[in-house]
Amino acid sequence: MTKNSSAEVIDRLEFVRNRLVDLYKRNLVKINHSVMELVCAKHLIEFGYTVDVERRLTDILVCDVFASKGDGEAIVEIETGFIPPEHALDPTAYYVARIASKISRYSKHANKFVLATTPVSILPIPNLFRFPVRARRSDVIQKLKLVCDNYYKDPPIEVDDILNGRLHMIYIIDIDEGKIQEMDVETYFDELQIAFDLSTRIMEKF
Repeated sequence: MTKNSSAEVIDRLEFVRNRLVDLYKRNLVKINHSVMELVCAKHLIEFGYTVDVERRLTDILVCDVFASKGDGEAIVEIETGFIPPEHALDPTAYYVARIASKISRYSKHANKFVLATTPVSILPIPNLFRFPVRARRSDVIQKLKLVCDNYYKDPPIEVDDILNGRLHMIYIIDIDEGKIQEMDVETYFDELQIAFDLSTRIMEKF
């Protein structure tokens, strides 16, 4: 993965690798998730960011990848597509709520918020997050909160967090090649209409 990388990039990535190995030994991370974190870290390091993984943001929030450069900070949350067994009968609704909760809760802790997944996974991002805050309808926000409340109660997702949640970029992680393809939110919606259709169908039930 570090072929043709500079010595500085390799050194910074080694720090991330060692931290993930330590967390794995303590049974705090899973190998498939860690590999995705490592690929994201390399991508950000190559753009001049200083990167940490499994960074605590609050008493209840730990982000997957935290990157800083100058006065700017970025958070990357990785989605493997895993659905817990208890949601085997409502996987899409659960996934929509999880994506919405991540955007709502995490994005306020950085200048840039990114969702990352592999080419074999589709992110059912609620359509609301493709619009600027001033263009978000209160009835749509309330519907999305109902979806989230069905899965996140302690603590619940706040209306203001949904209103102000921001998604700036999608990372498509090519693990085999150790590379990232960046997609802006509009392009992701345009190319994966099914993601919009899935989240809209779920919200119409509430």
